[in-house]
Amino acid sequence: MRSGGVRAEFAGRPVGQQPSPLSGKRIAFIGCGVMAEAMAAALLRTGSVSVHQLTGGEPNARRRQELVARLGLETVPDNAAAASEADLVVLSVKPQTLDAAMRDLAGRLRAEQVVLSIVAGATIERLQSGLRHERVVRSMPNTPAQIGYGATVWCPAPAVTTEDERLVRTVLEAMGLAIRVDNEDFVDMATALSGTGPAYVFLIMEALIDAGVHLGFSRSVAEQLVQQTILGSVLFAQETGKHPAELRNMVTTPGGTSAAALYEMERGGLRTVIARAVWAAYRRAKELGAGKPNGGPSDL
Repeated sequence: MRSGGVRAEFAGRPVGQQPSPLSGKRIAFIGCGVMAEAMAAALLRTGSVSVHQLTGGEPNARRRQELVARLGLETVPDNAAAASEADLVVLSVKPQTLDAAMRDLAGRLRAEQVVLSIVAGATIERLQSGLRHERVVRSMPNTPAQIGYGATVWCPAPAVTTEDERLVRTVLEAMGLAIRVDNEDFVDMATALSGTGPAYVFLIMEALIDAGVHLGFSRSVAEQLVQQTILGSVLFAQETGKHPAELRNMVTTPGGTSAAALYEMERGGLRTVIARAVWAAYRRAKELGAGKPNGGPSDL
């Protein structure tokens, strides 16, 4: 189910259809955590780049060794050195260490270099000011990018050229769906909805699995049933193109089991809880953008 038409729909442009805008380009990752590794792995998996076009700035020696072992990725402890030869500089540090990373790069980036940020909450204005650099793109991917099924919303600064955008789009589409927006507030919204979204889905999965175990299933069987049910439901929704409410009505017989279950969910305020959770994530993204890394729990 993860190949063919479904995969092409998630990935945007089919790989190999035209020469990659990344041909001959170098990419540097500043901060080599989970998302940076996911991006590098996606680019290598799709054939957009060779490993020799990638480098990383990572102060943790053990992490550098891991990336060499897993991807063959060249890494150095100095951020400025990592970015020096890059055409595209990916800011992939934690929000709490963004200011330190920007100090490392401020005044050292060439005018033609493009900076792509995946840092939660960091506004274009803050990035441009901290880096003393105009060609900045802000984005928010999510963790399914690790297997090519990610969802990313991205917004370029006015100084970013059409060619720069092609470069950025190619990188992001290697991880899955990539949606360009003109208003960066949509990136904060995406942080709350799709960026943090996998956590909501995993919590619901966990609750359903625990309910299955409570009924009497083994945990292994409950996990298989829940995973396949969620996967099948998503693919079915994509295939039919129907509104979720219409799909829900299709499986809800009056007086039946679904109706009984949905009644309890509505009585418990499930919709309200989810809406409040997304709004809380959005507020937190705004706090991070305002440079308040310790104002509450970090989302990404």
